[in-house]
Amino acid sequence: MMWRSISMLSLCSGVAIGLGAPVWAQSANFGTIDVAPGFGSERVQGFTQGSVSLASLANRDRAGNLCVGFADSTPDHVLVLQRDLPRLSLQVNSESDTTLLVLGPGNSVRCGDDISRTNLNAAVQDTDLRAGEYRIWVGSFEADTRIDYTLSIEE
Repeated sequence: MMWRSISMLSLCSGVAIGLGAPVWAQSANFGTIDVAPGFGSERVQGFTQGSVSLASLANRDRAGNLCVGFADSTPDHVLVLQRDLPRLSLQVNSESDTTLLVLGPGNSVRCGDDISRTNLNAAVQDTDLRAGEYRIWVGSFEADTRIDYTLSIEE
């Protein structure tokens, strides 16, 4: 239980990320993925479950998209880019409606929701990503909802 308290302290510090506070290192629920240019694609599995509003971590991303959903206080995955990447795509594959929040170097925020009106899985695509650590939360629209998923990471 003491570890949870420390994790919540890190989360509270993480809320200040947008205010220029230092980024606190945080372990991930489902591990770390290290990639370098030329990796092609990776797939990892996990599940949602949590009551922390993603909007409390970041209200909007740098493109103005709302950050919606609920997740655990700890990131689900940590993606470490060994070098700058010209393009990166993250996509959730599940049987339910999911969301994404990605906090990266320089306090960059990327949020994703439905791929389309008929595909309620979340996705984030971006270009010119800096090397460094990207903390990834996969969320659900209702708090404490378990959704099994596969997260696809592609160049």
